[in-house]
Amino acid sequence: MEEQSQGDIYEQDPWWQPQSALFLLRTAINPARIAYFQALLPDRPGATALDVGCGGGFLCEEIAAMGFKTTGIDPSRGSLRIAGEHARKKGLAIDYQQGAGENLPFPDGSFDAAFCCDVLEHVHDQPRVIAEIARVLRPGGIFCYDTLNRTLISWLVVIGILQKWKRWAVMPPELHTWTKFIKPEELKMLLETNHLGWREHRGIKPVTSPIKTLSFLRRRARGEWNYKDLALRLQLIEGRSTAVMYMGYAVKDTMPLRLERKGV
Repeated sequence: MEEQSQGDIYEQDPWWQPQSALFLLRTAINPARIAYFQALLPDRPGATALDVGCGGGFLCEEIAAMGFKTTGIDPSRGSLRIAGEHARKKGLAIDYQQGAGENLPFPDGSFDAAFCCDVLEHVHDQPRVIAEIARVLRPGGIFCYDTLNRTLISWLVVIGILQKWKRWAVMPPELHTWTKFIKPEELKMLLETNHLGWREHRGIKPVTSPIKTLSFLRRRARGEWNYKDLALRLQLIEGRSTAVMYMGYAVKDTMPLRLERKGV
């Protein structure tokens, strides 16, 4: 029942519109992770990239802007329709396909890079999704991801404050299930099992203080702001703590030297 509810959310959400709960992904979360991924990835015009669980296309359009020949895959027809329409309006040649991360419809070694953001905590079979991503990556290909940690504080923030408690809740109550959140050490084990050499994890956190952040959420929960108003103020940045949300990367097969991020 819960997974069907999650599917309904992604199928019906307008994505690019300010009344969309998922609009926050574009303006609050995307800047932090895109800055991180851009610093990792060398300039490679013409290289191929896959976005697993692309939804309405927020991340795909950023990947395409990096110079990648981009493919997005998602099980939701409604989300893909919105993503395709928006890409066409922007003049972007993104290949959107319907499918699940557990069974990617691509030959082995099809992509130079793969992305999976805000997705691993939603899928039916996390080990299978990681195995499929590893399969479609070329040797030396880079896997970039972010997800949610399974800690007491992540339950408090993501489930309690953002979803359950009406004083602050700004997300649909069925959007996330805490038991599906992934501890960093669990993810590292899945990566290594599938010949993806883990390199780094970094946290994601709000720019503002906890009290200020709660005041922003309260204004949205009371209807004083729409999601765009909230997103313009609730900015996330890279941080040290991985207790709630974290991002990272791994490299398929052998790459003896660690990638060094620009400016680090």
